[in-house]
Amino acid sequence: MVACRRTGQLAALLLGSCLLCACDWHGGEPAPLPPSRVELARTTHGIVHVTAANFRGLGMGLAYAYAQDNLCMLADSLLTVRGERSRYFGGATYATAPANGEYGAASFYLSLNNEDSDFFFKGYLDLAPLRAAYAGGAQEARDLLEGYAGGYNRYLRDTGGRYPAACAGAAWVRPITADDVMLLIAEKALHASGEVFAQEIVDAARIPGQAPIAAHQPVRRFDARFVAARLARARTDQLGSNGLAIGRDLSANGRGILLGNPHYPWTSTDRFYQAHLTIPGRYDAMGVTLGGLPMVVIGFNRDVAWTHTVTQARHFTTVRLALDTRDRLGTTYLVDGAAVPMTSRTVSVELLEADGRIRSKSKTFWFSQHGAVLVKSDAGLDWSRSVAYVLADANRDNTRLMAQWIAIGSARNVGQLKGALDQIVGLPWVNTIAADREGGTLYADASVVPHVSADKFASNCLINEALLTFDGARSACGWGADPGVPAGISAPASGPWLMRSDYVGNSNDSYWLSNPRALLEGPAPRGYSPLYGRTGVEQMLRTRIGFLQMEERIAEGRPFALEDAQTLMFADRIYAAELVLPELLPACFRVVDAALLPACQALAAWDRRANLDSRGAVLFREFWNIASAIDRKWVVAFDPADPVRTPRGLAPAAVPAMLGALASAARKLQALGVALDGRLGDYQDETRGGVRVPLHGAVGDIDGSYNSIHLRSALDARGYHDIAWGSSYIQSVGFDDAGPLAFGLLAYGQSVDPASPYYSDQLPLYSAKRWPQLPFTAQQVRSDPEYRPTVLEE
Repeated sequence: MVACRRTGQLAALLLGSCLLCACDWHGGEPAPLPPSRVELARTTHGIVHVTAANFRGLGMGLAYAYAQDNLCMLADSLLTVRGERSRYFGGATYATAPANGEYGAASFYLSLNNEDSDFFFKGYLDLAPLRAAYAGGAQEARDLLEGYAGGYNRYLRDTGGRYPAACAGAAWVRPITADDVMLLIAEKALHASGEVFAQEIVDAARIPGQAPIAAHQPVRRFDARFVAARLARARTDQLGSNGLAIGRDLSANGRGILLGNPHYPWTSTDRFYQAHLTIPGRYDAMGVTLGGLPMVVIGFNRDVAWTHTVTQARHFTTVRLALDTRDRLGTTYLVDGAAVPMTSRTVSVELLEADGRIRSKSKTFWFSQHGAVLVKSDAGLDWSRSVAYVLADANRDNTRLMAQWIAIGSARNVGQLKGALDQIVGLPWVNTIAADREGGTLYADASVVPHVSADKFASNCLINEALLTFDGARSACGWGADPGVPAGISAPASGPWLMRSDYVGNSNDSYWLSNPRALLEGPAPRGYSPLYGRTGVEQMLRTRIGFLQMEERIAEGRPFALEDAQTLMFADRIYAAELVLPELLPACFRVVDAALLPACQALAAWDRRANLDSRGAVLFREFWNIASAIDRKWVVAFDPADPVRTPRGLAPAAVPAMLGALASAARKLQALGVALDGRLGDYQDETRGGVRVPLHGAVGDIDGSYNSIHLRSALDARGYHDIAWGSSYIQSVGFDDAGPLAFGLLAYGQSVDPASPYYSDQLPLYSAKRWPQLPFTAQQVRSDPEYRPTVLEE
């Protein structure tokens, strides 16, 4: 460890693949801890503060605390990634049906039964290369994993089997090793690649001894619907976010401001968890971890705040193999005319039978040098005597996530943060938005993207653009290489990024619109790889309202304070209403229709927001669910030179269809007994422990609310109920001379256990739009009214 001997001294070096920055950022010499001592404290709302001498200690303390709050969910997740669900729950049950009804056991991306889920994780994730990659990587990351396993096991020992009701007496709650933590991390990396095609990969596996292909299997045409559904799922299916960084040119004090608003599941193992991790003199970052990952993934330190948004980039391609027809099994393919045998991996899964007996079942998975064979015959992805298709997955063996987030949390400014992204290339499927105390801002898509140039897309290497299928028979059509980054991966330094002193933002549209004053086109003549996303295309309404609010505020000429970012976050403006109602309402009142008039009056009186007291928001949502699909509805077409304000203006030809949609929505509400001008807070809620909490917000991906929530249920007589995914961890961070000024909340709380005091305690904060200050300095932590310290000794 590099130690600071004088106040303000900074020592920075590169070690392995991790950027190390060691300094005393609280001033003076750091207070070292004994290597075996871990200090674990709780503050209001159960926020966890772990202080240790090293990363092993941080992992230990974080796992111990996470198990206190979410033992059953974490144990269930470990069961999934080990491929052991069928052993305890049977093979036919779906992996999304958890042991505890309060959460989903598997990623939202998986829709497999337990047997297929087990085969996928056992067949697709291979511990041998994962171990080798971690062994060749940063020591700090390995220490973190070892410590995390140790902290989890320590909690099991300390509780002596006294577990929460959801897993009380469960045989599947058992000690773990660092291997299990590797698998837990690997599963997160696959959300936008391998997990998207999990069923097709399992379907390509065969029972040992069975021929991989049928003797006379026909080759079918590609199914465009399957392709579109899979690619949409690979991007933002039930994961989204807003990120906004304001720089010195616009902020009131000349320092940076960050707003982070990830839209993640409320009920799955991709829930966030609030934590503050400190190694005196080495690392001090606060924010949230994700689904049991042992590191802060979104958060802030003394000098930098960062967040992530799900990128539009694609993290895989598919490859068409030309098979050697001399091999009757179809497991030899040709590259530049040379025969190359596939490799195989046979795995076994144990299944609990109805009579209580355990049966073992095996399957063999097949791989080319590009990736795993997949089959979807009814969509044209056949494995015939002459052709097979494989998934080339850039994240399958990505073991750099922990090193990447350690480096991000260690950065002292956005320049250092960008350097860490360029060096490690560990982020699996997210953009990064950051601000620092010097007033700098950063947007970067430094995610793991295959190295496939725009020229290669334009060549005859591309066989099917819809599914990103390239010719595997020619080595020249394979992934390229950049120096200094993992083989086959695009260097982030050559990808889309932007540093500015005014502002940057992203709401899950492509990199192109990160600041409307500086559209990112990429290098001439072809720009960035098409895998990073499209440019010059219409943006989502949620993207547009975020930038519109910024541009409107800039036009006012007033500088931004931290409170202004908070106001923007919870403004709950419905941009679709702002676009369509100015022309629709006059037309609505001109129609002589007594049945339609009350709907017109309700929308005319509505404030065009999704606040608790907004009357008419339910009617507009049901109307826009229909009307958003109407073609040619705008009079001003999309203009690539003005992506924030176009398209706009309701086209006269679309008015009759719009009025028909409004009449249908009004009839639906009337049939359910829902008042056309009812308060949103009376019809939108989350119930925890039998207590109903009214909710503000709307479905931003459809109606253009920046604050986006997706409800589990369609409208019924009592309204909309319980959030499936949406605004989750919400943070606003600024800086002054003393350090970060951070405010935030985890809307669904720290724990999935209904018996926990942290199960529903933050939900009223979200409902009331309250922003608690997050205690970061040692003084703030110890002064918290709920401060409770404990000590763990290894």
